[in-house]
Amino acid sequence: MKILAAGDIHGDSGLAEKLAIKAKKEKVDLVILCGDLTYRDNSTDNLMKPFVERNEKVLLIPGNHEGVATADFLADFYDVKNIHGYSVKYKDVGIFGAGGANIGENQLSEKELYDLLKKGFDKIEYLKKRVMVTHVHPSETKMEKFTQFFPGSKGVRQAVEKLQPNFLLCSHVHEAEGIEEKIGLTKVINVGRKGKIIEL
Repeated sequence: MKILAAGDIHGDSGLAEKLAIKAKKEKVDLVILCGDLTYRDNSTDNLMKPFVERNEKVLLIPGNHEGVATADFLADFYDVKNIHGYSVKYKDVGIFGAGGANIGENQLSEKELYDLLKKGFDKIEYLKKRVMVTHVHPSETKMEKFTQFFPGSKGVRQAVEKLQPNFLLCSHVHEAEGIEEKIGLTKVINVGRKGKIIEL
């Protein structure tokens, strides 16, 4: 299974087009968007359209720049899936997520982040391959060192340690784009704006 994961589009429809072209060229099974799709809930035009026009399957979560309502609007309007607090099974892979962040306008508490991830995980726990999707990065990671403004999330860290997904895909810290590290058995990837191809 091949995934194109990206985040922090911030309303850039040109970037969405480039990512959709990349998804088609790479023949991915799934596109995962890790939040901050808009800039403060604005600029939703043509963000999903390039993917939908190319018949790509899309999963998304909100970031700290949009609320759940905006993510739901995008998902409903374009017939894609918002997995904030939910999970999906695709082939033999379980994918679960929680958007938002521990700072900013759409702030969630660390407990809320953990509980949303646990809720999604519980439905796909039986699958051998599991992918966690968040906007914010876990605390005590390399990614945290790339920014003075965005602390890592203790709730996400706790979820990684307890639930042990195979992958955690996140974005949020633009300067940490492409950084990969491990927490126990989990490979943590900051997928960034350019997008990352992940093969499972």
